[in-house]
Amino acid sequence: MSVSEAEQDAVVEEMPSDKVADLVEYIVCGLVDDEEAVSMDVTDGDDGSVIEISCAEADTGRIIGRRGRTIKAIRTLARALGQRVGTSIEVEVLG
Repeated sequence: MSVSEAEQDAVVEEMPSDKVADLVEYIVCGLVDDEEAVSMDVTDGDDGSVIEISCAEADTGRIIGRRGRTIKAIRTLARALGQRVGTSIEVEVLG
């Protein structure tokens, strides 16, 4: 059984931060009303990765939550998965 070059490239291109970004995107899309407006930008650096969440202004409060509890929970989950896959993660909401 052979693996095609496209599949090999897909495996090589996968970064550990991509798994964390997938988790964050899944959680955020479940919280917001306008899933189409959600976009994520993942920046990988030497000291870790930054995931920036952009969404509709009306949904920003849903992601942040009361007193920041929701975004704090999202950051905790992202950091836990980040440690598991071997990278440091920061999550920011741009609005």
